[in-house]
Amino acid sequence: MAKQSSLPLFQRVSLRSDKSIALELLLLFLLFSLLTYHFFSIKQYGIPVLLAFLCESFFTYVWILVLNIKWNPIKYVQYPDRLLEQKNELPAVDIFVTTADDELESPIITMNTVLSSMAVDYPVEKLACYISDDNASPLLYYALVETSKFARVWLPFCKKYDISVRAPFRYFATTSGPSREESLEFQYEWKLVKDIYEMFCKKIEDAALAPSSDLPELNKKNHGSIVKIITAKGVPHMVYISREKPHHFKSGALNALTRVSGLMTNAPFILHVDCDMYVNNPQVILHAMCLFLGVENEEDCAYVQFEPGFCHNIKDDPFENHYDVLFKFFGHGTAGIQGPPYIGSNCFFKRKVIYGLSPDQKITTGELSDLNLQRKFGQSSMLKESVARVLSASTSASMSLKCTVSSFVKGTHHVAVCDYENGTCWGTEVGWKYGSQSEDILTGLGIHRKGWKSMYCATEPASFLRCAASTVPGTMIQSKRWATVPLEIFLSSMRPISDTLNGNLSLRQCLAYMWLLTWSLRSIPELVYSLLPAYCIISGSRFLPEVSELAILIPIEVFLVFNLCTLSEYLAIGLSTRAWWNHQQMARITSTSSWLFATLSVFPKLIGLSSSAFEVPTPTYDKDMKNKDPGKFTFSKSLIFLPGTTILLVNLTALGIGMSRFLTTSPQNNEAGIGELLCSLWIVLYYWVFLKGLFAKGKYGIPSSTIVKSGVLALLFIHFCK
Repeated sequence: MAKQSSLPLFQRVSLRSDKSIALELLLLFLLFSLLTYHFFSIKQYGIPVLLAFLCESFFTYVWILVLNIKWNPIKYVQYPDRLLEQKNELPAVDIFVTTADDELESPIITMNTVLSSMAVDYPVEKLACYISDDNASPLLYYALVETSKFARVWLPFCKKYDISVRAPFRYFATTSGPSREESLEFQYEWKLVKDIYEMFCKKIEDAALAPSSDLPELNKKNHGSIVKIITAKGVPHMVYISREKPHHFKSGALNALTRVSGLMTNAPFILHVDCDMYVNNPQVILHAMCLFLGVENEEDCAYVQFEPGFCHNIKDDPFENHYDVLFKFFGHGTAGIQGPPYIGSNCFFKRKVIYGLSPDQKITTGELSDLNLQRKFGQSSMLKESVARVLSASTSASMSLKCTVSSFVKGTHHVAVCDYENGTCWGTEVGWKYGSQSEDILTGLGIHRKGWKSMYCATEPASFLRCAASTVPGTMIQSKRWATVPLEIFLSSMRPISDTLNGNLSLRQCLAYMWLLTWSLRSIPELVYSLLPAYCIISGSRFLPEVSELAILIPIEVFLVFNLCTLSEYLAIGLSTRAWWNHQQMARITSTSSWLFATLSVFPKLIGLSSSAFEVPTPTYDKDMKNKDPGKFTFSKSLIFLPGTTILLVNLTALGIGMSRFLTTSPQNNEAGIGELLCSLWIVLYYWVFLKGLFAKGKYGIPSSTIVKSGVLALLFIHFCK
């Protein structure tokens, strides 16, 4: 038997399924067959077939990109126990938590994220937690001080009894109490810790009405940089940072945290989590280190992206906002290419990669010269020294925060100032990248461009969880933002094509990024295809073969094979058929609403007609979780529900016209429209929740103003068809 010290820290497992690949290739062949049929039918049937051909061309393009991603999916299996056996000393990790607005992001949830990050199974002296507050919130700072006190109770309790869920709000919400079989000591301590936690929460809630005197009220848009260190015995040090003004959104905040932490602890690894993404697996850092320290070639692991998960799951995910299949197919699929993109949270980085190092770059004396370091990293001599230690792979790169507090506090204020970046390479060659409302895609793309690879980590239980939106308006707003930024990046710079031509981004990785960046463009062909059957029925034209034609088998087979492919993906990971159908519905609804508005909002921005504004996703852990029926579809007066309502009304009208025509004409004349009638009926089934919303009341019904607007648009469309 092999010795523990010689065993690998992780295993690379192929998830490729030849049956799935064969089915997906069959669908590709059928799509090309449908394109061929429509191409040669354009002259005979005109505009409807031309529109169908253009839409199907885009769908085929998307399917080629999907096939590229799914061709060779990879899963990594980590062995944390072997890591502990083989490594006498574990590397230090700096944890970055970013917040933007304590009025929208619950301070209690943020503090749970901080607590769960510090309570992991990792040496306390190897951890430091840096919290960025772009709102200069006295409440948040007060909450951090109280968190340091509660952590002195919570961390020992978790480690003494090996508590698996280390975010206290989730632990006490999912645990009714210790059983009688537990020891009396545990029963007593459990109740004591719960009482202390409830008191901790009450203090924060009360403080919202009485701001802390430790951090006076400031002009949130204009104040000096703030750096405060919060220490407690037996707890990782916490560092509160607030920049003097919002600057380059979250990217600017992360770069400020990088500089401040570079002066204080300078850990070789950085973990970034959003304030609502708490740690759910206490061995998360050990899993990451298995990948970082277990690779044979260092270039194979620039960062480790962990799979996100969601708490407060509603049965069968009625709003498709958990993205279970998406994360698994895209994450494991890209792991088989050059690695997953950075998704903006729950990701571990090598600090030297953030500092702009290339995988094949050999650091020379010239590159570590004071002049070159100043050009890239700024004028701070202390920061330049810490950067040089990282880039030269010095064994003394990381430092003890306790030993450096007094000497570096003043320096941290200097590097936290936004103007410090003027004339440097921060945001371009160094750090998180600027140029977008969101830092994730550009930063990951820049790392892959240099030739680095990344790794995807999915653990059981999930390493990170966040609260998913439990109402449709919240889901729609979130989907719109997620679709807007990628398209802006693609249309403004044509990346990642340029990164493949001029950098080290592989062609297959380029195609994977293309899928990610252009997914919102699918809204236009989806919208056209949703209205095309109705147009054909009302105008008396057609875009599908007649029932008597052999070619009718092509669209039927496309329909069946596509649905079989997607259904098998859901069943393969243990999800239900109902969850699959919910996905089918929400995919159509989201693509013709959120993605459509995202696409329409990007083009004016590109020509300077409107400015970008960073949107914080509507939180769901307060209001939404109190919803009496969180799984029920709700509406609002937002214009985002206008396209779906209009599509429904148009197709209902078309069905009425088509059925009346079908009943009053001879059977020989009915064959031409049966396919279009069935398509229109299927679209109504997709928008069934909108149909119910026409008759429901309150928040479960479509507002009358939306119905009136949609009715006018539907009448205009019908008039155009005639």
